[in-house]
Amino acid sequence: MKIVSIVGARPQFIKAAAVSRALRRHHREILVHTGQHYDYEMSGIFFDGLELPTPDANLGVGSCSHASQTGAMLKGVEDILLAERPDYLLIYGDTNSTLAGALAASKLSIPVAHIEAGLRSFNRRMPEEINRVVADHLSDLLLCPSDTAVENLATEGIKQNVHLVGDVMLDVLNWARQRLASRPSEILKRLGLEAQSYLLATVHRSENTDDLARLGQILAAFNSLEEPVVFPVHPRTRKMITDARYLVKPHIQMIDPVGYLDMVALTGSARLILTDSGGLQKEAYWLGVPCLTMRNETEWVETVEAGWNSLVGADLDRIVEGVHSFTPAGPHPSLYGDGAAATKCVDLLS
Repeated sequence: MKIVSIVGARPQFIKAAAVSRALRRHHREILVHTGQHYDYEMSGIFFDGLELPTPDANLGVGSCSHASQTGAMLKGVEDILLAERPDYLLIYGDTNSTLAGALAASKLSIPVAHIEAGLRSFNRRMPEEINRVVADHLSDLLLCPSDTAVENLATEGIKQNVHLVGDVMLDVLNWARQRLASRPSEILKRLGLEAQSYLLATVHRSENTDDLARLGQILAAFNSLEEPVVFPVHPRTRKMITDARYLVKPHIQMIDPVGYLDMVALTGSARLILTDSGGLQKEAYWLGVPCLTMRNETEWVETVEAGWNSLVGADLDRIVEGVHSFTPAGPHPSLYGDGAAATKCVDLLS
């Protein structure tokens, strides 16, 4: 069977690392990188660290408006699909790359399989929410990470070819743990850190980076903290901070994005996570690290219900109070599968 897989952003590289390994044992995969994340910090370093196959095609779309970016991807993906005529198009998550892939394939009557289907924030102001809703309604095979995702699809009338498989990111995290056990990361030593003595922060979602009031509140909260804050900075976030001339205090280490294995090491050794990333919310949970999510809602509601994740929005006082007082409540149940989601996805495609 021939399958075209579409990736374009860091979270998709992580998911594809697990699925491509399983897929290529029995099928032919054509891996297409749209270029949505296009520089080495956001793309190349992740391909290197994850041992992901080199893409068969790179559309090189780069950064531009949502419409321009999606349009360029749509044309590029369509050209590849017309040339290859695959049995399936495989998409991941909720980016513009996901949307473009789903649209291009559906218009050519090529079946679409969506990994991480059924997630909902119920906030239509998020570009990601529009992408995932449209992609799900165009997909022929919906591969869900949680019972909640299955229920969300059923509420929208999508009940056929819906499967609960778990989260492929757990597959990759387990792989990373094995790698780090035999070859420990040196990232803490390079940054002069001790385990459990720092906070790890990431900010990348447009609702936080493009709204200067929200970004200012988040940075003011970081400045108000007494503990070291390690802050791998997304290029767009760094540009907004620079353009707005925000000043950060010396206890905040603003570093360039790091590779996946180093990020897992930083996450697992942190005292607490501050993030607006969906992937990092889950990784914090799996690694047993408390998490404060700087959004007003999350798709990963199970982490909140389990008491290990707290929604603090972009409010200075709530963030600072959470850092000082948030302690996980209750047990730590297994969430999002058993670490074999990639194999289940490939079996269902077959």
